[in-house]
Amino acid sequence: QLQACGGGSVQAGGSLKLACAVSGRTFSSYIMGWFRQAPGKERDFVSAIRWGGGSTYYADSVKGRFTISRDSDENTVYLQMNSLKPEDTAVYYCAADLRPGNLYVPGAYVFWGQGTQVTVSS
Repeated sequence: QLQACGGGSVQAGGSLKLACAVSGRTFSSYIMGWFRQAPGKERDFVSAIRWGGGSTYYADSVKGRFTISRDSDENTVYLQMNSLKPEDTAVYYCAADLRPGNLYVPGAYVFWGQGTQVTVSS
């Protein structure tokens, strides 16, 4: 089970930190992903991390602004979002899969958390 939280409303240039708490199974071999979906748009890849090795992946649109990390003691994956822009406004979802065929594609992930709203005003 995945539980996402940390969304909110901020002004452009501000920061938010999302958290995705995992429970119910051991995710140490999984790839954890963050996706976002704006109204009327498809769900897009934001970032992912290999829980075991820690390799990270980012969409070009968030590179240098967002940082994904995981805390094995707390069984939580974080997404630190800095220099937020209005175009970052979306519902953010965390996801997990043991072996996604393509970690950039939402359809490759089996487990999903509920979304958390991020709103960035100009």
